[in-house]
Amino acid sequence: MAKIDPYIIDQIRQAADIVEVIGEYLTLKKKGANLWANCPFHGEKSPSFSVSPTKGIYKCFGCSKAGDSIRFVMDMEGVGYVEALKQLAKKYAIEIPEKQYTDEEEQSQNQRESLYLALNYAKNYYHDYLLNSEEGKAIGLSYFKERGFNEATIKAFELGHSPDAWSGFTDKALSNGFTLDAIENAGLTIVKNEEGKEIKTYDRFRGRVIFPIHNVSGKTIAFGARILKADKNQPKYVNSPETEVYSKSNILYGIYQAKNPVRSLDVCYLCEGYTDVVSLHQAGIHNVVASSGTSLTIEQIKLIGRFTQNIVVLYDGDAAGIKASLRGMDMILEEGLNVKLAIFPEGEDPDSYVQKIGSEAFISYIKENAQDFITFKAELSLKEAGNDPIKRAGLIHEMVDSITKIPDSIKRSMFFQKTAQIMGISEDILRLESNKILIQKQKNESIKKATKDKLGQDLPDGIEPNENQENNEIGEVEAGIEVEKQFLKFENLYYQEEETIRLLLNYSHSIPDPETAPVYTFINYILDEINGTNFETPHFNEMISKIREIFEEGKTIDLNLFHEHENEEIRKGAIGLSFEKYNLSEFWDKKHNIHVPVEKDNLASVAFYNLIKLKMSHSQNIVNGILADIPKHTEVDEQNILLNEYMKAKEVIIKYSKELGIVVRK
Repeated sequence: MAKIDPYIIDQIRQAADIVEVIGEYLTLKKKGANLWANCPFHGEKSPSFSVSPTKGIYKCFGCSKAGDSIRFVMDMEGVGYVEALKQLAKKYAIEIPEKQYTDEEEQSQNQRESLYLALNYAKNYYHDYLLNSEEGKAIGLSYFKERGFNEATIKAFELGHSPDAWSGFTDKALSNGFTLDAIENAGLTIVKNEEGKEIKTYDRFRGRVIFPIHNVSGKTIAFGARILKADKNQPKYVNSPETEVYSKSNILYGIYQAKNPVRSLDVCYLCEGYTDVVSLHQAGIHNVVASSGTSLTIEQIKLIGRFTQNIVVLYDGDAAGIKASLRGMDMILEEGLNVKLAIFPEGEDPDSYVQKIGSEAFISYIKENAQDFITFKAELSLKEAGNDPIKRAGLIHEMVDSITKIPDSIKRSMFFQKTAQIMGISEDILRLESNKILIQKQKNESIKKATKDKLGQDLPDGIEPNENQENNEIGEVEAGIEVEKQFLKFENLYYQEEETIRLLLNYSHSIPDPETAPVYTFINYILDEINGTNFETPHFNEMISKIREIFEEGKTIDLNLFHEHENEEIRKGAIGLSFEKYNLSEFWDKKHNIHVPVEKDNLASVAFYNLIKLKMSHSQNIVNGILADIPKHTEVDEQNILLNEYMKAKEVIIKYSKELGIVVRK
């Protein structure tokens, strides 16, 4: 793997402002000393992803993802350490000397990075073929210009054309040093390798206009290709297969070009096809993306949710498009986003309509015609249901089901009021039906959890709990609760060990008691008190051993000590421990003239009680082990030895519990 000089890495690390880097992907909102957003790594309805500008790190309190600017780029882009450094160096105009990289080093980059290289080469090849070859200009460029796309738009989206030949691209890529494995794995070349026959290779995209698909940071990850000639034996569109860098359910066409406009305008227009996005973009409407002809997915909705909470769905006016929109709306609502839908006049789509009426009239049309999903769904369905009471009842059930998916209770309430008015039905009845749905959902989740605890695995996909086996359900739920209680008992030592590490990383050279200054620091006190004690949790034991080693060498314990550790559990844990989840408002003291003591003001007390709890938990762990071990020994002498150990550990627990004011059963 290519190596970068440590001095250059340090330059990149200092230049890569954590807020600026993450702000390109997420909308951050200040709360206290930190900034917060919905986590991009797991589904959530409220922000648990925190960024500390002063410490230069991020931490999700939901899924435990944590790191610095470099780690964030690695996790978001799915690239290795070196590639993440390259991206940040390019962003901050930091030169990485070319001599650092050799052909051998480039070839040894991981599989994902080699795919990016092949895909980027293909994008440039198709784009150049469109603009500079006779075939490209006569067919591809003419088509795009007929669609109304100008040169600036073609370059902005890096549109291209593929030669109408079996292996035009493949031959060119091979002659430029790419391996057949690389271009095949990137989905660019198809290889036929039948036993006993000659290996045949041919281009996946032949004689088509090319729409490169970019990820959020602008890397080419796939292609969509449209045929221009009439051929019943050929599909209209051919798309890249899924690869290590491309999953069609996780990406939206145009997201790279749209992310900043979406964030600044706080609304995203969602279309269906490539040309819709390109056409609207050329008309000056840049906050637009497309699901590229696939059904909308939860992952795509979450991607939009990084930049805005507001979506306007722009789909064709045909019946199939409308029904697809309604299915997608429920998912958008469930993710906590606000959604409206605008339907175009019959026979029109976003591409044709913006070219027909212009951008200003188009935006005005959206503002005037975009309806919230309740109004739209009610009006559409009432036309179909007419005066049929059965159909109307079914419609009401559907609407209640959709509203119940909204996580925000205030929004749900507003929609229940509106639905009651539109449908001429009591709001109380709607709420009653919604409560039934919520209760059943919670019941199913409890049963699933209890079943997982009992079986050690989730229920298979598509299998729901049996609602008729109520006695069995209750038993399984209670069993699940009991397992959870037992789990918490055994986890107590873990948390006390974790707290000890946290205190050492954050306050190692603070003075717990001014009378001992400057000789007896916080780290002296903690390490003296736990001398000879091994932590039960392996990664905490490794951390405390390293801290002790550094202290004995007379070196400083840096807060960032483990932030680059090769063990992911240690790295993530250390970053999390250097993070404050809750911050007192910086205006509290100024506004109310009230000083609220913080942890640092009471270090002596904090350390004292932590050590007591740690020793109690350690002794309780011994007690638990002895109780589990006694039945295994039948000899009286062996049992007596264990009982003596049990009594000693119990005495320690009782002693320290008195310090904490806790009553412990003997």
